[in-house]
Amino acid sequence: QVQLVESGGGPVQPGGSLRLSCAASGRTFRDSVMGWFRQAPGKEREFVAAISWNGRYTYYADSVKGRFAISRDNAKNTAYLQMNSLQPEDTAVYFCAADPSTLPPIRSNYNYWGQGTQVTVSS
Repeated sequence: QVQLVESGGGPVQPGGSLRLSCAASGRTFRDSVMGWFRQAPGKEREFVAAISWNGRYTYYADSVKGRFAISRDNAKNTAYLQMNSLQPEDTAVYFCAADPSTLPPIRSNYNYWGQGTQVTVSS
């Protein structure tokens, strides 16, 4: 079992930045691929980014490439999502996930999920 807790969400103005954190506990976090997803009101949950267990490989949705960066610190059992140049269309609940059932880890069939953190981009 892996327990995931997201933090770092909140309101931000367009063009601003936020860093989301995902603290993991339980089973070996450092063996798990980690992912970030988001869900806007009335829309399906969508893939944002993912990172391999050792941080060597990263994956991004086209909509966030060049603006978002995923990273992890296995010593702290924490994954991060640095979000820059935020736009209103980035407004969503952001979810951290661990241990995808398939690779590449861009589908939502992960085995463990956090509760989500709200990000609101508005002037």
